[in-house]
Amino acid sequence: MDRPLGLLAELTYKCPLHCPYCSNPVAVPEAAELALHEWYRVLDEARQLGVLQVHLTGGEPLARPDLTPLVARASDLGFYVNLVTSGVGLDERRANELAQVGLDHVQLSMQDADRMAADTVAGARVFGRKIAAARAVTALELPLTINVVLHRGNIGRIRPIADLAAALGADRLELAHTQYYGWGLINRSALLPTRDQVAAAEQALAQAQAVYGDTLEILYVLADYHEPYPKPCMHGWGRRHIVIAPDGRALPCPAAAQIVGLGIDNVRERSLSAIWHHSPAFTRFRGYEWMSEPCRSCPRKGIDFGGCRCQAFQLTGDAARADPVCQLSPDHHLVEAALQVAGPPHQPLRPRVNPG
Repeated sequence: MDRPLGLLAELTYKCPLHCPYCSNPVAVPEAAELALHEWYRVLDEARQLGVLQVHLTGGEPLARPDLTPLVARASDLGFYVNLVTSGVGLDERRANELAQVGLDHVQLSMQDADRMAADTVAGARVFGRKIAAARAVTALELPLTINVVLHRGNIGRIRPIADLAAALGADRLELAHTQYYGWGLINRSALLPTRDQVAAAEQALAQAQAVYGDTLEILYVLADYHEPYPKPCMHGWGRRHIVIAPDGRALPCPAAAQIVGLGIDNVRERSLSAIWHHSPAFTRFRGYEWMSEPCRSCPRKGIDFGGCRCQAFQLTGDAARADPVCQLSPDHHLVEAALQVAGPPHQPLRPRVNPG
């Protein structure tokens, strides 16, 4: 059986931003967040299970006052420790504190290269604080990845975004099209780019990659709704990654909690090893036996694993159906219909409402 290589630790759903594409749940569970000693146990069990990388995320992980000892524990256990952050709260002092206890990498979210547009999407005047956070990271010579979620409002500025990432000294730029879960699904008609925008973006991407070469690695996550086939989700369901929600629910991917009847276990009640090997949430869609046609006989099933189970559930109500993004899916018309009803160019966005 595949072993997990990455642990995505969602420390909290609290966040100072209000991004309308946020993949956090729209209805946040009221259960208490895991305490520090509970996260210590999760990290211990993850290391025993073979996990190599820990990605500390949220919400905003810097909202946890105990983030520093958590980073220290992960580093002491031998994990590669990555902080996924909005940058709000990551000043020189905090960055140095985290680096001193073993932080290996920072992934900083940026909304845009244009200050006004970025702050509008974030729902707060934070562009300058993000720039300062990036500089604090690179001053410590920590590797920096800048992540930008692409949507209709910023997809035309790929070159300026790449220029900004290079100017800030980033090692890598991730350009990821919006995933339509959570708040992203609520705002789908306002976020979906047109086919012409996607085509122009791919040209701009190639130009930016040619300009920056090996000095700035630029990764591009495809625009699902505009592709003929789905991308592999998390390298296959329950094969490589474990997600721990703030309240301790163990999931094979960040959006899996929406699937009704999945059989989700909690690390407060079961060991991580037992969950990985036996939890219905992890075993339900492993391998190929669960597949129906056209996936079961498709030569691509070892490439995309039937696509995204969460997307299939959201669009059809059945997580076992072929991902409707696939042109071979009997439900592909649902994606085509969504593209046809995309809203006007300046349709208002519904901002994320933060818990608490």
